[in-house]
Amino acid sequence: MFNRVDHIGVAVEDIDASLELYERDYGMTLVHRETVTEQGVEAVLLDVGENHIELLAATGPETPVGKFIAKKGPGMHHVAYQVDDIEATLASLKEAGLKLIDETPRIGIRNSRVAFLHPKTAGGLLTEIVQPAQVH
Repeated sequence: MFNRVDHIGVAVEDIDASLELYERDYGMTLVHRETVTEQGVEAVLLDVGENHIELLAATGPETPVGKFIAKKGPGMHHVAYQVDDIEATLASLKEAGLKLIDETPRIGIRNSRVAFLHPKTAGGLLTEIVQPAQVH
């Protein structure tokens, strides 16, 4: 069902300070930076082998990431798995009894198609399904 881990999402309070840590100290390379207005985040992708770390900074306190940081503080926000066919994957997950936050995919960073599974039925972790733009 899942091809690979696409990225690990990390909620941060200050994206520029976090970038210093990840680039300078961890030696990761910044590959993309974008504000996703619909999700209320500024997001950056850093390469880790064939995978990524996605740093997420809230654009406001009432956004999902803003609420996450207020409740839990900065840290691991979600894990994202890459798929070839997001609609078929979502249908299969729904049939298996998992609760979908997104019944239909939406546009995410780098024009990928994304949908989230509710942590209550996904082992306690917010889970993102990603179909990269070049796959559809």
